[in-house]
Amino acid sequence: MVKHFEKIEQLVASLDLKTQLFLDKIEKTKFFNKGDILLSAGSVCRKSFHVRSGIVRKYYIQNGKEITTDFCFEDDIALAYTSYTFQQPSTEFIDCLTDVKVSITHREQWEAAKKRFPRLLELDLLLTEIHAGALEEDLLDLRTLTATERYEKLLTQAPELLQHIKLTHIASYLNISLETLSRIRAKF
Repeated sequence: MVKHFEKIEQLVASLDLKTQLFLDKIEKTKFFNKGDILLSAGSVCRKSFHVRSGIVRKYYIQNGKEITTDFCFEDDIALAYTSYTFQQPSTEFIDCLTDVKVSITHREQWEAAKKRFPRLLELDLLLTEIHAGALEEDLLDLRTLTATERYEKLLTQAPELLQHIKLTHIASYLNISLETLSRIRAKF
């Protein structure tokens, strides 16, 4: 993810001052507490949340059980992608696992900015490509890695998980039972 962040930083830095100032104007910083919900299932996602600090979780509920689909850390963008793109009700919730600082951009303002500043289309495409690549990697991991390998990979990518995220959320994200996660963790 670091190389992707560097690409985004380079692209944003290459934007002219007028474009950068406009982006600063439409992006609003807000603080949320642990447990706050940024988006509820059934609502249309009209904002993107650029995580500046803290941890955000995306999940849906199936048969009364929360299924974690993603964790968003510093510099990640949290949104319900399909809902945001097609302006339809979300199937996901987005909540704060810790106290969180985010920069919020409203979709209408982002769309208007892309029309006014065409270079932002390049940024939008890069963000979409990064998202698609991450989804492809997650799908491949689920199909090719063992539960232990998925856990090890997650610890390598995000060692802060054990400090701030409930084991039930980690097990759900890895698509394994809590008991299986406990057995895997006992090996480390």
